[in-house]
Amino acid sequence: MLEKSQRVLELEERLVAFMEEHIYPNEARFYREAEDHGPWAVYPVVEQLKPKAREAGLWNLFLPHCEHGGGLSNLEYAPLCEIMGRSHLAPEIFNCSAPDTGNMEVLARYGTPEQQARWLMPLLAGEIRSAFAMTEPAVASSDATNIESEIRADGDDYVVNGHKWYTTNATDPRCKVIIFMGKTDPDNPDRHRQQSMILVPRDAPGVEVVRSLPVMGFYGVPDRAAEVVFRDVRVPKSNLLLGEGRGFEIAQGRLGPGRIHHCMRLIGLAERTLEKMCLRMAERAPFGKPLSDQSVSRERIAESRIMIEQCRLLTLKTAHMMDTVGNKGARSEIAMIKIAVPNMACKVIDWAIQAFGGGGTSNDFGLAAAYATARLLRLADGPDEVHRDQLARLGFRKQMGNRQRGGASNWAPALSDRALGVVTK
Repeated sequence: MLEKSQRVLELEERLVAFMEEHIYPNEARFYREAEDHGPWAVYPVVEQLKPKAREAGLWNLFLPHCEHGGGLSNLEYAPLCEIMGRSHLAPEIFNCSAPDTGNMEVLARYGTPEQQARWLMPLLAGEIRSAFAMTEPAVASSDATNIESEIRADGDDYVVNGHKWYTTNATDPRCKVIIFMGKTDPDNPDRHRQQSMILVPRDAPGVEVVRSLPVMGFYGVPDRAAEVVFRDVRVPKSNLLLGEGRGFEIAQGRLGPGRIHHCMRLIGLAERTLEKMCLRMAERAPFGKPLSDQSVSRERIAESRIMIEQCRLLTLKTAHMMDTVGNKGARSEIAMIKIAVPNMACKVIDWAIQAFGGGGTSNDFGLAAAYATARLLRLADGPDEVHRDQLARLGFRKQMGNRQRGGASNWAPALSDRALGVVTK
């Protein structure tokens, strides 16, 4: 499972070289431009580097085997995504950043030829950006069936109404389309068939981007989150994705790859943070000896190494399962990495901030933005609690099914009543 193909090894080598030559030297500029220009602008450094990445053949690597390019499996993409995740600047440079990756996958998988021609091809070319509008301020959006936004049929059109927030990319002037989730059939007894997804042009009358939302005080990096109101937005029925009542299905198909991509990138961010922490501990010598000689420092380095390796292996296993048994067959593993990886990254980054002292709370060393990213991802694409609940329910179901059949599970060997401590008469 862990053996890399020659193609992946070559891409890794080219990615690492590109990161060294173009990404790391421009990070300070990137953060400065994000702060100076704000979340409503295009950052010049991004537009200057994107053509270089495309010329280097490091473009749209996220796409699985499909007619639109890519051709890498999830397992092959994992180490490449990890390399890109080492810097907040990198993913967009390679056209591999959220939410565009998820939106492109949706369009590639579910879009009509007309939808693909209008939106997918410019996204693949990096000419435009997109947004994803699902979360709402008035309801607990961790349960997508709670969504209150409306998609109402009216003649040849749908009329869209809703109040969304944490709609990533809506403030970007290059954003041209929003994938909007709302209810077309709110009275359907099947709560998972009430929702639909529709493509809403960003400049359609009635779309109002109310404000940019910071992530722990950061605007534009690591996210361009926004609050958006849709008031009687009229779009043609041809903009509907897949069909009425298929929104929840699309969401599940979209979020599986999105979750693993986040985890892959976070492993790269945690790995780089550990490197920074080791260098800092070697350089600083309070109370007469380097921090690296302090037992507490060594313990944190060791624990970080263990946690990163555990998360990497679990993520690679998940990628392999997604490739071989599909997203549904890998539900437990996707839930596990979505819980484990952001929590691991938060811990490693927190220890690094502690090693850097007061400077770690600024963004001079990239740690504050790194922590904001990791902490955000304990909520994005479903909070920890939802994934733990799903994982537990899947585990109970598997154990009870195996017990009824009298067989063993792959979690634990079959146990007799006596071995379980059950008193029988």
